[in-house]
Amino acid sequence: MENLPDRPHPHAHLRASDIDRDQVVDVLREALMSGRLTQDEHADRLEQTLQAKTLGELEPITRDLVVPGQPAPVASAVPSLSTAPSTSLVPIEEPADPNASVDNLVAIFGGGERKGRWRVKRRTNALAVFGGHDLDMTDAVFEGREVTINAVAVFGGIDITVPEGVTVRNEGVGIFGGFAAQGSADPDPNAPTVVIKGLALFGGVGGQSSAKRHGKKNKNRHGLH
Repeated sequence: MENLPDRPHPHAHLRASDIDRDQVVDVLREALMSGRLTQDEHADRLEQTLQAKTLGELEPITRDLVVPGQPAPVASAVPSLSTAPSTSLVPIEEPADPNASVDNLVAIFGGGERKGRWRVKRRTNALAVFGGHDLDMTDAVFEGREVTINAVAVFGGIDITVPEGVTVRNEGVGIFGGFAAQGSADPDPNAPTVVIKGLALFGGVGGQSSAKRHGKKNKNRHGLH
């Protein structure tokens, strides 16, 4: 009896959101840690995930990794965005097109720096190979209540500084390297959340609050206490 062809994703034609891509990244990370993917396979599929534009392009990436009985990682069809006005003292300006709020940073045998009044996209893909990135968000404007940094450091380093009051979620993995990120000791519930994901392979990814980096004199830069 011949095998029936895989049924296409019912919303394959729709644009993939940041949440959809993040779900796939989580599955890939767990597959790497459990030995179901090699490091090369993980890197290849991670690149495909970051480049995917539709749900149909995301679905095949984890098709052979989904455990029976568990839902597939790509399930959403309509992005769920909060329309309530922001009361955060850290600047938040929602973009007109959330799916276009993406930044790609690459440092290979070199370095990059972001500081001052720059815009933190809802999704930032930062790659450092024998190089480094310095992302200082102290005076930045955030394009979402929650932003995701996909940080991949291979024999390199990525440093992330967040404003006081910002919550940081560290969901990265260190393999023969360090992956550590910590936000404000006194988080503001109205301030943005920075989710740091990715991989440090013979390298390091680190996050800290602006008070720790610049000293306590900058603690109230945004009026936070």
